[in-house]
Amino acid sequence: MTASLASLPASSSATPSSVTAQAHALLQALGVPLDQVQAEGGWPVRSPLTGELLGQVALQPASAVTAVVDQAQRAFLAWREVPAPRRGELVRLLGEELRAAKTQLGQLVTLEVGKSPSEGEGEVQEMIDICDFAVGLSRQLHGLTLATERAQHRMMETWHPLGVCGVISAFNFPVAVWSWNAALALVCGDPVVWKPSEKTPLTALATHAIAQRALARFGDAPEGLLSLLIGERDTGADLVDDPRVALVSATGSTAMGRAVAPKLAARFARALLELGGNNAAIVAPSADLDLALRGIAFAAMGTAGQRCTTLRRLFVHESIYDTLVPRLVRAYASVGVGDPREPGNLVGPLIDEAAWQAMQQALDAARAAGGTVHGGERVLTAAGAAACYARPALVEMPTHTGPVLHETFAPILYVLRYQTLDEAIALNNAVGAGLSSSIFTLNLREAERFVSATGSDCGIANVNIGPSGAEIGGAFGGEKETGGGREAGSDSWKAYMRRATNTINYSTELPLAQGVKFDLDA
Repeated sequence: MTASLASLPASSSATPSSVTAQAHALLQALGVPLDQVQAEGGWPVRSPLTGELLGQVALQPASAVTAVVDQAQRAFLAWREVPAPRRGELVRLLGEELRAAKTQLGQLVTLEVGKSPSEGEGEVQEMIDICDFAVGLSRQLHGLTLATERAQHRMMETWHPLGVCGVISAFNFPVAVWSWNAALALVCGDPVVWKPSEKTPLTALATHAIAQRALARFGDAPEGLLSLLIGERDTGADLVDDPRVALVSATGSTAMGRAVAPKLAARFARALLELGGNNAAIVAPSADLDLALRGIAFAAMGTAGQRCTTLRRLFVHESIYDTLVPRLVRAYASVGVGDPREPGNLVGPLIDEAAWQAMQQALDAARAAGGTVHGGERVLTAAGAAACYARPALVEMPTHTGPVLHETFAPILYVLRYQTLDEAIALNNAVGAGLSSSIFTLNLREAERFVSATGSDCGIANVNIGPSGAEIGGAFGGEKETGGGREAGSDSWKAYMRRATNTINYSTELPLAQGVKFDLDA
């Protein structure tokens, strides 16, 4: 996002080239045989850029889940005995293969998801980054030595591989989310079974082909270490139900999480849930408004509002509301909407017609609640009605109610006035989701209050940047209806391992803890 938003064109008028031909060329270059995407009667895959049919992918039957998990379980029994630094070598090779394929895989993400080229390649860079992180981690999987009250005893904790990990990913980050899980799971000693979104199977096939090249270079990895299940939602449900899958990492809606979590809890499996986000930002009186405008614009409009960390609610102090909000309205009216491969277009398409309809329903509800809607109309490009391009909508709301309380996966930003920081923090926290949040302020007290225990209740709380664009070095995830899961950096690796506390007695005595006596006459 640049500061010169007003100079950008309103939409793209370029004639679309054959997106299908480009996708097929990329798939072949990445090692995916075209017969995998030309299955007669297979699941249709369309590009949101133009609506073109990219291919038809054969869906695996429900019975495939059992066979795939069978193989993954056998792989676990072998892989858990491989030393962690050696497991890290596989991830290092995966990172190398991703580096070699970065441009092509990034372009395929653009064609299948509709992201801009920089975002497509950025997603692959995120995969490379997590591989780098995991390789270092493979030599740092550490426990603790703990103080013990008993003489000539040692107490410590050790970490061991957990088991088969299932990964269910969403369309908006079709490859990065898999890598967050796979890179950590592999170094932790776990095989991975991946069920990608049925909206983005092509990037999954390409990523799987890249991973197979890393496995071939590694040489002695067990069969079934990395598996791919292309199927509808029933396939994911079967993966969740399989008792041999020790952990399921599921990314999607809160509704999906409500269905998945009880099933995993019923069989005492681990759930790593990355669910919805109704993210907010506060603009305080002292804020650098030029910085805030750029941060808000990217966070709210980037990826056409289809990030879990997208900025959806904006609380502006009443003293600066009439200065900042008109500037935002002008930015929304002037931002380029269209094929993101064309220069000047910062906002690409919604993923499909259903996303467009959901956006319109939310805007209708906002109007009914007294909101003033700026933008939100459909933008016709060279793709015509076959693709869903929408101008981002900025909605001035009188109260924090109605559609403001719920996430709509579309570029809608609800804007409200506030008077006190306490009020703004309360509004930030007054929704079910608890993923990401931010404040724009130059006041140290306000910044520290926002990130304190009495501030934002989200898993991510930023100062002077928007709520989106997290790096892999920090743990990613949120609280409340966002699910509580953590992926990527920090100590997220612990979710993929089991902990054992060990006490070793190297004395000739047998003292019991807490002074308990149990003396037998021998």
